[in-house]
Amino acid sequence: LQLVESGGGLVQPGGSLRLSCEGSGFTLDNFVIGWFRQAPGKEREGVSCISSSSGSTYYADSVKGRFTISRDNAKNTVYLQMNSLKVEDTAVYYCAADAFIEQSMCVAAEYDDLDYWGKGTLVTVSS
Repeated sequence: LQLVESGGGLVQPGGSLRLSCEGSGFTLDNFVIGWFRQAPGKEREGVSCISSSSGSTYYADSVKGRFTISRDNAKNTVYLQMNSLKVEDTAVYYCAADAFIEQSMCVAAEYDDLDYWGKGTLVTVSS
């Protein structure tokens, strides 16, 4: 069972990127999926989560109005569309999945609260 992130890269402030999280070996639509990030020298933090059934979405205050999480069950993929990027968004972005986590608690979750993690994709926002 694997999660594979892609779509990271270097972008200027104000720019956009779309990250993808593809599941391998299991069906993502049965899981709550979260995006987390870890900036250099900082702790990992939750960015956004999407529920397994209703498609309810949750965001950290720091990204509300700029980031959008969505899922394409046919492609077994969850996306994170990131607009109006700021220098402080620079981090390694990870996706994670869990079948039992309370969806409303996902953004605040710790590492051990979710069963499956990808290896991350680096996003660098710089001029």
